[in-house]
Amino acid sequence: MEKEEIVNKLKQEFTDHAKASGFKLNPDEKVVNRIIDGLLRNEEKYGAQYCPCRRVTGDKAEDAKKICPCEWHKSEVAKDGHCFCNLYVKN
Repeated sequence: MEKEEIVNKLKQEFTDHAKASGFKLNPDEKVVNRIIDGLLRNEEKYGAQYCPCRRVTGDKAEDAKKICPCEWHKSEVAKDGHCFCNLYVKN
């Protein structure tokens, strides 16, 4: 699969997840693209799409929480209006 196809697939998955969760994908395309680039780099380097805003420790159990969408994104959107990396934002 070409990178553009992968990026579009991820954007659709993230958009669907956001809608189902009551928030939305960040409307700033540059922010979304930067985050997706980070996710894909982390997948290449570490084997999973870890949030680029979270430090990968090498502890598989601890790092599993950091795979996008991470364990904290919903509470961060509710509390702060966006998740830590700004991929998801409040409606």
